[in-house]
Parts: sequence; C-alpha cells; structure tokens
Amino acid sequence: MKHTKPYQGLGLALPPLALFLLAGLALGAIIALVVFAVLGGSQVDVIDIATDTVVWRIIRFTLWQAALSTLLSALFAIPVGFLLFEYKHFYGRELLLRLFAIPLVLPQIVAVLAIVSLYGNQGFVTQALKQAGLPIGTIYGLSGILIAHVYFNMPLVARVILGALNAMPAEYERLSHQLNMGPLQRLRHICWPYMRPALFNASALVFMLCVTSFTVVLTLGGGPRATTLEVGIYQALTFDFDIPRAVVLTVMQLALTAFAVYMFARAGGNIDAGMTLERTRPLLIKHKASQIILAVVVLGVAALFVASPFVAIFAKGIAADLIKLFGQSAVQKAIMTSFVLGALAACLCIAVTLALCEGAVRAGFMQGAYSHAASLVLVVPPIVIAAGWFILLRPFVSIYEAAPYLVVSVNAAMALPFAMRFVLPARQTAAQRHDRLCAQLGIQGFDKWRLVLLPVMIKPLSVGFAFAFALSLGDLGVIALFGSEKVQTLPYLILQRMGSYRTNDAAGLALILCVFTLAILMFADRSSVSLKDKK
Repeated sequence: MKHTKPYQGLGLALPPLALFLLAGLALGAIIALVVFAVLGGSQVDVIDIATDTVVWRIIRFTLWQAALSTLLSALFAIPVGFLLFEYKHFYGRELLLRLFAIPLVLPQIVAVLAIVSLYGNQGFVTQALKQAGLPIGTIYGLSGILIAHVYFNMPLVARVILGALNAMPAEYERLSHQLNMGPLQRLRHICWPYMRPALFNASALVFMLCVTSFTVVLTLGGGPRATTLEVGIYQALTFDFDIPRAVVLTVMQLALTAFAVYMFARAGGNIDAGMTLERTRPLLIKHKASQIILAVVVLGVAALFVASPFVAIFAKGIAADLIKLFGQSAVQKAIMTSFVLGALAACLCIAVTLALCEGAVRAGFMQGAYSHAASLVLVVPPIVIAAGWFILLRPFVSIYEAAPYLVVSVNAAMALPFAMRFVLPARQTAAQRHDRLCAQLGIQGFDKWRLVLLPVMIKPLSVGFAFAFALSLGDLGVIALFGSEKVQTLPYLILQRMGSYRTNDAAGLALILCVFTLAILMFADRSSVSLKDKK
C-alpha cells in the first residue's frame, strides 16, 4: 500500500523538505565552485593550475596511497576474516570482534596520535627496532599514512568478510568437512565465492575513504610530497588563500570520488546464496596443531595491531596531567563546544534521516531517490562541501562567525549514510508490519510515532544518533577549515597542541576525547536496549 501524503496531520511535507535541504547543501557548494570558476577566476589561471605538474603529482599520490592502502587492508583482512569464521568457538572471539569495532568509532586524530606514539622517533616500536639493529624509517610520509589507513580499514573489511561467510549455507561448510578438505581448499573452493563480492565491495569503499582521507594525511603527510587533494584544498584556502587553485582541486576531487562511488556500485558481482533448510549443530572440527598455531599467530598479530594504539593513547593520556588540563579554560570551552555542536549535528542528522526514511517507504515512485539520497555525501565529501560554502559565503558574512552553523550542517550530512544504514531497515520492517493497520485504524502523525513506531525503532535510532554524535565529536575536517580562537573543538585543540609540540597535552586531550566517544556509544547501546525492554 503506497501513501502519497507523508506525515499527515503535521502540515509539512517533511521528506521532500529533507531531500531539498540535503541536495541544497551539496549542490550549493558545487554551484558556488562552478560560478567562481566561470566568473570569478581567470580562464588562463584555471588552465595553468589544471596543467601544473604539482597538481598532477598530488593526484598521483592521492590515487597511489589509496590503492596501496586498499590492497594492504584487503590482504590483511582475508586471512583474519576467514580464520574468524573457521574457528567459531575459540575463547576470546567475541572480545576480538568487539575490539575490531573500536577503529570504526575512534576519532582519527586520536588514532593518529597513538600511531605516532608507537611508530614515531621515540615510539615503543621504533625503539624496539633500534635495539634489535633493524632498519627504521620515518612515520611521516607514505609509510605513516599506510599504517593509519590499514588500522582503520582492515577491521572493517574483515568484519564484512565474516558477515558474508556467516550467510553461506551451513550445508556447504558441513560437506567440506565431511570431504576432509583442508583450510586452504575450503578457502579456495567453498569460502572464496562468498567472500569475493563482499571483499570487492568493501575494498571499493575503502578506496573511496582513502581518496577522501583528510586527518590522516594532514597529520602524517610530512610535507608537499605526501599531499592528497583534500589536504591541498585545505592548504589552498587557509595558508595560500588561492581560491582558483582550491576550485580546480575541488573539481578534481569530485571526479575522483564519483569514480570511486562508481567502483563501489560495480565491484564484486552477485552469487547464488543457496538455501539452508535447517540450522544444524556445528561440527566439532579437529584442527592440526600447526593450523591452530598459525591461526593464533595471525589473529594475535591482528589483535595486537588494533589494540596497541588504543593502549598507547591510554598510557600516554594517563601520564599527562589531566587535572591541569581540565582546569584550563581553553579545554573547558573546547569540550563544551564539541558537545554542543556534536549534539546539534546528531539531532539534525536524525531528523533528516527520519524524513528520508519516511519518504523511502511512503513516496511511491520517489522511494529510490529518498533511499539513496544519503549517498550524495559519498560523492561530495565534507571538505568539498565546506570549501564550496567557504567561497560562497565569504563575500557576504564573516566565515568564522558562521562557523558553528557550517560545522553542524556539514557534520550532520557526513553522518547521514551511517544513520540511514541503521534506521532505514527498521523503518521498512515497521512499514511492512504496521502501516496498513495504522491506516485502517486512523492512527497517524505523532500518535503513530509514539504508540507504534518508536517502540520498535528506539534501538536503531539511538545507535544512529550515537554514531552521528561520535563522528561529529571527533571530526577535524570541517573545523580545521572554519576553526578559530572563538570556535574550537577538542580535535582542533589536539591539532594545535601537536603543532606546538605539546605532545603530553595532546595525548591527555586525545584520551579525554576517546573516553567521551566510547562512552556515548556504550550509553546509547545500553539505554536503547533498556528502553526497548520497558516498552
């Protein structure tokens, strides 16, 4: 049953309004860039910039680091994901999966600081290599960028692979064991056909994320030879104030992200999933001692790689004078600003998400447009949106006075794909189960949300809000462009302390930000479960 009047009784067509606001936020930035390129800048300047060897070196490095990061993440994730599936009942498996979720929510500036404390000149790993007489390199440059990108993306790809293998019919796995296939044979003949589509899709997503990486490259790039397009846009606007150069780099960034999204849509392929008639009891598999040792080594290395930066930032943060930091007015103001802007961005994100979800289940032929509207953010990264609005508003208002509004709106848009991933499936399920009965009983508007939808959607809404809050709390990309002495968030303050070589203060602030982020996610998860139980 299709409904053509969403949110009846409220007097507002909220889904079309949400779609218009989201499209306006992104398209307004692009139009500003195009108008400036045509009217505000010299055609000769644009051509000169587009053919500049430095610009093409930036493009080559952007693609090169993204390709290497994707390849290393995938190669590391394949054995990890397969072994997590192969050894389903080993002690600590659930703990390891929870550990793999940390990089997904950890603010990038925190992880970068932890990686520097491990692999920097005075880091634990560097000192251990020196004592062993092994050659060492610098963390700044391509090597540091690769380490950080693999840290963030390997757990993601491994969890995607594990999810694909868990969807494989149980009979296939049972039959492979009955035929005495070894692990490599099972990987090649049974598991790989199910891993391949998920692996290629996840790899394309990782490539896109690495192309649009900002915080990692800004802090670990180490100079002009390790600069990506996003960092180039930031430098052109803030240091050189070269707007034509920023416009050209932004257009090139849009082309690369559009190409990456195209890869994401076309990667992998489909496979017949088969059918499991009944969920049978898992076989008690006896593995050889050598296989068990190899699995322990691989999973142990993966666990150490993911956990060590978190442990390092905790140790360095505890060593800092936290009481003194909390007593500083700049820190107190940054914490308050981060929470206010993060909460506002999360509220705006959930409001737009709900409106888009409502349109996706009730808008007839426009359902596809509402369902995929959040993907517009994947094509137009936050730094591109910020750059466009920077250029558009600069002649009319003070950019730094408008900074809070721009940070809230761009961060809300940045979190939309994640919030939609949690909320849309729940709303579609609720529509199939309850919308027809609600229409027959005349239940609509706020009564429908209060009595019918909220009890079944409270958990995805809470998790979506927490993810949006955490992403905004730890974001550096937008605030790095609009931040000032008046508007400072915790990530912005951490970057300042790192730039002034106050590493102890930066570590303490990173620990505070990390604790806040994890606490928000844990609280949302627990509170949503308890509220659902009460309902």
